[in-house]
Amino acid sequence: MKIAEGEVMIFVVLGTQKFPLNRLLKEIDDLVGSGKITEPVFAQIGWSDYIPQNFAFERFLEKSSFEEKIAECSMLITHSGVGTIVTGMRYGKPIVVFPRLKKYGEHVDNHQLEIAESFSELNYVLLCKEEDDLEDILKKCSTHKFDKFISKKEKMITTITEYLKTV
Repeated sequence: MKIAEGEVMIFVVLGTQKFPLNRLLKEIDDLVGSGKITEPVFAQIGWSDYIPQNFAFERFLEKSSFEEKIAECSMLITHSGVGTIVTGMRYGKPIVVFPRLKKYGEHVDNHQLEIAESFSELNYVLLCKEEDDLEDILKKCSTHKFDKFISKKEKMITTITEYLKTV
């Protein structure tokens, strides 16, 4: 299953750490298979051992391909990787964060949930903790008004540079 170049799609990102997130892949596969998700889906599945039947995927992507997919996608669904979330925000994408949870053995602790909650409280992302809620959150995501992310990177660099000139 291949997505045509330039075709709008939902991009699912599971990161590169050696932790699976089969719950998310299975739920998206079911939603695509039942016709509840009609848009093409492409996933970077990482170390997950569930193999999607109803959408295109690769285990890992080169950095340029990864960023290109984020730039092209209509919606980003991601584990709670800060780099992926921030990249999606820079591109102004609607983002659903589905953190790995300790209770399912998907990570050693709940730091991904804590990260997702922080971004959600700032209204940069929608948080989905359980696969049963995914369909409703995806519907909400298409109409939700996210707050715009404004990077303070340049201001921070200027502040540090100015400080270093005084030492």
